[in-house]
Amino acid sequence: MGDGKRKKKKNRGGSKKKMTHEQVLAFKSVSEWVFLDQPSSSTSSASLASCVVDDFGVQKAVGRGGEKVVFELHSHSKCSDGFLSPSKVVERAHINGVKVLALTDHDTMSGIPEAVESARKYGIKIIPGVEISTLYSPRGDSEAEEPVHILAYYSSIGPSRLEEFDKFLSNIRDGRYLRAKNIVLKLNKLKLPLKWEHVCRIAGNGVAPGRLHVARAMLEAGYVENLRQAFNRYLFDGGPAYSTGSEPLAEEAIKMIRDTGGVAVLAHPWALKNPVAIIRRLKEAGLHGMEVYRSDGRLAAYSDLADSYGLLKIGGSDYHGKGGQGESELGSVNLPVLVLYDFLNAARPIWCGAIREILESYAEEPSDSNLAGITRFGRIRGFKGGSSLSCGQDLIDHCLPLWLTSEEMENEEFEAIKLKLYNVSDTKEGIQVLI
Repeated sequence: MGDGKRKKKKNRGGSKKKMTHEQVLAFKSVSEWVFLDQPSSSTSSASLASCVVDDFGVQKAVGRGGEKVVFELHSHSKCSDGFLSPSKVVERAHINGVKVLALTDHDTMSGIPEAVESARKYGIKIIPGVEISTLYSPRGDSEAEEPVHILAYYSSIGPSRLEEFDKFLSNIRDGRYLRAKNIVLKLNKLKLPLKWEHVCRIAGNGVAPGRLHVARAMLEAGYVENLRQAFNRYLFDGGPAYSTGSEPLAEEAIKMIRDTGGVAVLAHPWALKNPVAIIRRLKEAGLHGMEVYRSDGRLAAYSDLADSYGLLKIGGSDYHGKGGQGESELGSVNLPVLVLYDFLNAARPIWCGAIREILESYAEEPSDSNLAGITRFGRIRGFKGGSSLSCGQDLIDHCLPLWLTSEEMENEEFEAIKLKLYNVSDTKEGIQVLI
């Protein structure tokens, strides 16, 4: 690259400078994982060396075509209380330059397959996620209970112990129906004759209604002037129409996330009434990290709290697709490259463990249900062309390289699983794979 290219004008948002050696190495590691399924897109050391960061350590131009590697780690679709379909969320993320998107709908992962399918068109990597509704209950003080949301992030093939995890989320969703019904009853007693059918119609088929669906129904019925008024007057935590469902304790959710190969992160701690006590308790329960970054920057007080308890620091837009000035856009949270590196450095060994467990289960019992657990979150495709390859070998040759780096695949435990998988034959039309 010539000198003319290097001497760019300073960005009005702050000075640019070359990445430090530590940032270059971190970015190289992050990029390797982001572009696993796109080998031609991997960045060379030479181009990495020419990357620049702003004063906050956020990379500004990376890899081929001067692209940025933008992570969006908190987003919602119509599968919970968002306004857009999963594919529309992915499309909008692409428009905004997002390269890694975590879809984190409330208490459901039903939107992940559609998101993964849509993401293939744009070269976006999907982190299967979910935002779990829980309760924090101070020991011996039921009056001070408060809702706490825990984000869970999983590997490309999702949680291990699938049936157990699905049942866990299903119980919470059942509670959401009861909770929404109670909210409607309370509103009726407050002389607002909102109809349950109206709320269900807005939520959509198969979607557990939440407070936002109730608020939208109230707005459509003319009982409030806007969504904010619905929350400020009636639906806020502890408000006149507020109700709880059958949420598990936050500690139980963290244990479930850890037991199923996920990374547990506390969502929007600034919304909590008693953040210090909650963070202390959840750290004891095994919490991995907490959100401290928003579109308006890093919140120093929560960053300090994360440091005090040795927690990962991440963040996301919490995008719902509502529109309007109050909402942060997808990809608007600038996560420094060292933050991304720390997140993946902690997450990848956990995800590798889950992938090993899922593949081990299939190698031991190559049933359709175990295979479905592997292909659950991806586009399903059968290999064609009269291949004599076995199911297990197809997994090794075509799937593992999409999920794991070469270094991760050379792990001794994976080598042992590969040997088992080579002996798994397929008498049908070929394996269905996640691509």
